[in-house]
Amino acid sequence: MTVPTVRFGRTGLRVSRLCLGTMTFGLQCDEATSFAILDRAFAAGVTFLDTADVYPSGGSLTTIGRTEAIIGDWMRAGNRRDDVVLATKCFGPTGPNPWDGGNSRKHVVAALDASLRRLGTDHVDLYQLHFPDPTTPIDETLGALDDLVRAGKVRYVGCSNFLAYQLARAIGRSEARGLVRFESVQPRYNLLFREFEREMFPLCAEEQIAVIPYNPLAGGLLSGKHRRGTPTEGTRFTLGAAGPMYQDRYWHDREFDTVEAVQALADEAGLALVTLATAWVLANPVVTAPIIGASRPEQLDALLAACSVTLEPDLRERLDALTAEYRRGDAPR
Repeated sequence: MTVPTVRFGRTGLRVSRLCLGTMTFGLQCDEATSFAILDRAFAAGVTFLDTADVYPSGGSLTTIGRTEAIIGDWMRAGNRRDDVVLATKCFGPTGPNPWDGGNSRKHVVAALDASLRRLGTDHVDLYQLHFPDPTTPIDETLGALDDLVRAGKVRYVGCSNFLAYQLARAIGRSEARGLVRFESVQPRYNLLFREFEREMFPLCAEEQIAVIPYNPLAGGLLSGKHRRGTPTEGTRFTLGAAGPMYQDRYWHDREFDTVEAVQALADEAGLALVTLATAWVLANPVVTAPIIGASRPEQLDALLAACSVTLEPDLRERLDALTAEYRRGDAPR
């Protein structure tokens, strides 16, 4: 089965229905394994690739850019630059200086140039702000992004981890000043985190903003492989600085209870838990392309299978009801 394509928000661009996230490349995965993951995804029709200048996740300043370099090597090895839609992000610290981070004009421009060198290309298809920057006026950032689009270094711009009001304000400032507009947003979204359904998703539907959610498997908790107690070594729950963040997000009895209940529904439907969880994200009409990831190529199979699954209305209703409390930001743990 070949992964289909879908329109990217209001633009004329089409992207694969699944996006390959690459934050494991360079730390959890060596180059050979990363190439194998890219090859398997590409062969299945996943041609939308997402990365960031600070990846691999869980690394430090000494590993900054390693993921982008691996992707660049892979594209050159197979002459595949024109066969993929390439997205990267900036915001995180990339050096020791106080200006080596954030969304200032200085950093945004410098970060893109560094990403282009590592990726071995003269442009990226989608350039995203990894996080909002409260210390930089959004007009300054949008002006820098507009210049990069006009210079031909960027085709479209987007954002990640913005709240609904921040995205709405950025769109308003773009319209008021005639600057390039965010065409996409990357929110965290899965059966165990549904808060953006309340405000962000209605905004995206109204403004035709592409939604490319990350963490569809809740950092791997929705794979069903984890057990309560000490987090599994070698996973995101123990990986460097990212480990404590993922534990805080998901490593709680409430979440484990939910995973067990969802697993029972997956068994009843004859689906792998990974496939069910990904298909549930895909079933939301506002979602453009969930960002999937792997540390081994064979892990992609159950994720790819989600594109050929249509959840029965009754199953969707049961899943929605089971996880309804995760729509609230103040849900108890």
